[in-house]
Amino acid sequence: MTDAKPPAHLRPLRAGQVAGSSGTGRDTAGGASAGTGAGENTGATGVGTAGVRPRGAHARLNPAAELGFSGDPSQQGDTGEAMVHAQRTWDGTLATNRLDALGIDLERQRMETKDVTVSVSLLVDGWPVDVRKSVQSVIDHTNARVLALDLGDIEGSGGVLDELADRYPDRIAVWHVTELPHWRGGTATWGECRTKLLRLDEAEVHVLMDTDIVLRGDALTPLVAAVAEGAVAAGWRGVELAEGARRGVELAEGARRQAAEPGRARALTGELMAVRRSAALGVLPEDANYGRNADLELSLALHGELVVPEEPLPVARLGAHDVDADYEERESRRNYDAVLHIMGTS
Repeated sequence: MTDAKPPAHLRPLRAGQVAGSSGTGRDTAGGASAGTGAGENTGATGVGTAGVRPRGAHARLNPAAELGFSGDPSQQGDTGEAMVHAQRTWDGTLATNRLDALGIDLERQRMETKDVTVSVSLLVDGWPVDVRKSVQSVIDHTNARVLALDLGDIEGSGGVLDELADRYPDRIAVWHVTELPHWRGGTATWGECRTKLLRLDEAEVHVLMDTDIVLRGDALTPLVAAVAEGAVAAGWRGVELAEGARRGVELAEGARRQAAEPGRARALTGELMAVRRSAALGVLPEDANYGRNADLELSLALHGELVVPEEPLPVARLGAHDVDADYEERESRRNYDAVLHIMGTS
């Protein structure tokens, strides 16, 4: 399957380095606004701006007095019940307005991305109870399709997928293979399986999701909105690599991956990541046996901005799925070596 044309509902990729710094978006340089009449200047507005007073206006001698203060820096104002009540009312209003703004922003994002096609891809390797909760959360809180690849029907997880697909035939597609996953002693690898799901997908935005992740609300819309606005990928969590890792110094696993602040990120974790499918084709590490650090390899191979939404997403982890510790460490090291190679050649 190939992409013969660019995605119909996604804006062009934003230019810029993946590892670029993030900004606040605020104009702190200042400046005067346009005048309201001939020969008249008005004060500039906004954070960090320096206004120009209109001609003929007089400065207020003590503007603090209008708010009940004397102007003396040591004067603390009215500490009585009236002031306390006013402060509580003000704090409550700010909190309410913030919640309203979040709801408005989410609804705006839903409207802007309603025509963007989205699929959530899952690798299923057992843990049927978690699989049911994870898939159901996608059905309950989003309009995305679910593409699930069942590896070996471990613990009856394939049967759970079939049950859900029968209940939601328009939302869930399931493929069964007899191979066991590589991390459970079989031959099916993370990279190979993820690549198959990517090629089976026809959506504009492809979401990688782990089966120990559940959505407590619409966590996909902010990710899809970021991609639709020009990012190449957006994720629940961002990753910054330790400075020592950039120099190729051997570090403990915990020091290699550091959580990134919201905004632009160097890399994204693969537990919940939305990516332009056309951009991921050909760069997803198909030879990766295990997903740990293969998500970093994918992130660094993508050309464009990687972002983490500013507001926390309604996402929860059910609990880490156990794998062989020696295997995980060995495969994580192999994937990380590939990450360092990409960084050294980029």
